[in-house]
Amino acid sequence: MDSKYNIGNSNKNGAVSKFQMRLKPTPILFNNKNGPPSPKKMKLNEKESKAITNSNNNNGNMIKPNRISIQEQRRKLPVFDKRNKLLELIRRHKTLIILGETGSGKTTQIPQYIYSARLQENGKIAVTQPRRVAAISVALRVAQEFGQGMTVGDVVGYSVRFEDVTSKKTKIKFLTDGMLLREAMFDRLLMEYTVVILDEAHERTIHTDVLFGIVKKAQKIREERNLTPLKIIVMSATMDVDHFSRYFNNCQAVYLEGRTYPVSVFYTVKPHDDYQASCVATFFKIHKEAPPNHDVLIFLTGQEEIEACAHQIRLLAKDPEVQGPPIKVCTLYAAQPSTQQMTVFQPSQPNTRKVVISTNIAETSVTISGIKYVIDSGMVKVRSFHPSTGLELLKVQRISQEQAWQRTGRAGRESEGYCYRIYTRSQFELMKKATEYTPCTSISWTNPPREAVVAAFEQLRLLGAVENLDSNNLSPIGKKMSKFPLDPRFSKILLAAQQYGCLEEALTVVALLSSESILLSPPSKREQAHNFNSVGQSNRRPWCHEHFINMRNILHAREVRNQLEEICKKGDLVISSCGSQMNQLRKCLLSGLFMNVAELHRDRQYITLDKRQVVQIHPSSSLHGQQPHYVLFTEVVQTNKCYLRSLTTIEGEWLSEIAPDYVKSRNIRFNKDT
Repeated sequence: MDSKYNIGNSNKNGAVSKFQMRLKPTPILFNNKNGPPSPKKMKLNEKESKAITNSNNNNGNMIKPNRISIQEQRRKLPVFDKRNKLLELIRRHKTLIILGETGSGKTTQIPQYIYSARLQENGKIAVTQPRRVAAISVALRVAQEFGQGMTVGDVVGYSVRFEDVTSKKTKIKFLTDGMLLREAMFDRLLMEYTVVILDEAHERTIHTDVLFGIVKKAQKIREERNLTPLKIIVMSATMDVDHFSRYFNNCQAVYLEGRTYPVSVFYTVKPHDDYQASCVATFFKIHKEAPPNHDVLIFLTGQEEIEACAHQIRLLAKDPEVQGPPIKVCTLYAAQPSTQQMTVFQPSQPNTRKVVISTNIAETSVTISGIKYVIDSGMVKVRSFHPSTGLELLKVQRISQEQAWQRTGRAGRESEGYCYRIYTRSQFELMKKATEYTPCTSISWTNPPREAVVAAFEQLRLLGAVENLDSNNLSPIGKKMSKFPLDPRFSKILLAAQQYGCLEEALTVVALLSSESILLSPPSKREQAHNFNSVGQSNRRPWCHEHFINMRNILHAREVRNQLEEICKKGDLVISSCGSQMNQLRKCLLSGLFMNVAELHRDRQYITLDKRQVVQIHPSSSLHGQQPHYVLFTEVVQTNKCYLRSLTTIEGEWLSEIAPDYVKSRNIRFNKDT
């Protein structure tokens, strides 16, 4: 195949021409022989050489409906023929590593095999996922595979933050690694479970890394005390198997093939800074030429980009000059309510093209049926904490080469596919060179940087969660804070709200801060969120439209608030309101966020009091352009500059009143000149 890929050509007809000034690349097409390789097979030692292999090309766990039954789909998965060998290995070994290629069926099938063979005995099977959408979607799929009359929450359930769909009947429990970590806080031996499956281990989130240590220790202690044994299964599409095996006492590792279909890869000839516009232009080029029901998956970095891209595609799709079938636009990002996330898995109507615009949560675990084309922006938004600056940053950066292949593989789950990379081949090679120096698959289990650990414990000490830096135990306040599934700073705000008589308002603020923004443009029409509660259910949608409120996000925030309120009531916290005394609420917020204060200086720029970093108020903030003397913020977003988001104003003297130890330890001096 050697067809050309041209975006935004000189053709005056069609929506693509609208982007021709921004995007005129001629990407290179790789044929199937030189296309993306299969995930690298690891070298196993003699004991591990009994690798599980299968060359069956029928793959994916979400084949198009109405063609074959669900049970027939299961039998066609590569893992099916090897289930007995797998079960024998799981019986024999207390810890097992399973390398399963994309499409092998490992995530959905192995928990079911264990349950059917009763290897979990009287306990439960925990299956962790790094993202909530994966935990939910896989649980729904497995519940569906159990047969008629079985719904999620029965034998198969899931648990994600602020959403627990399980019952006393639940034996297979899918949950985010963060939720299992919270359970381990209250039961370090995880006695509820007899099998723990750590899936997508190669992603190496902080939660997963901590869980490795917790389950390993729990397994050892349960064995020493003659308690019910704990089996550990580590699963991944790719990893440094020798490294993981050594950590788990040189445990057995096996390999399971699950080859995807070939994917043709295209690169741009020139780099393109406006990757969002490039993705839109590429989509309409595909839309014009591809057959109906060949769906498209676009990778972008976050909610704002995704919603803007979705709006742009919907708008251009109405252009009478645009050629192609009707378009169904779906968005997918972490902050969406579960019901909204699940819509991406619904098949489109006949002769309709579905385009899914997603963050990196669609890279692994989740199979979206019908995807034939992938458009990869090459970018991802990463949250990171920098101890030297004391700031937690949301930074848009280039993906790794491994992520690029993961995204490419999404187009080859059900048939041959195509991946359009909105970056050049040389940029891709730079990704490779960068990972040669710091390969994410070979990071050792060493202690994190000491300055990061010290900074974390210092924050807990200042919040009152621990007595001192040498303490291994939580203080009474710390124990109360741990009851909330929140950032410790937000937990402290809720506990302090009793003192300030504003728990009613603090619950609303924390719930909103724990969700994606409910506000839509224009900013002149923004209203206070809790006015939503006074609107009747039938009138909520028009009310949200009138007041420029994102209805999905405000419903999610309300659910979060309800759950936080229940935790407060169980902790005997009195729900009270400060009414119009907003100073009480702002002081309460400062009690948890005192390390996040910025001061305006003579040159009209803000500097953080904690680490003296130059920052600016984000243009989307209602405080932008007002220049108050002191502002309290919750996060910093770094693009070309560092921007403060989620702000309120405070008085300088409040900081000395509320956090005197912090002011003294940082030797903070207030600048009275503006």
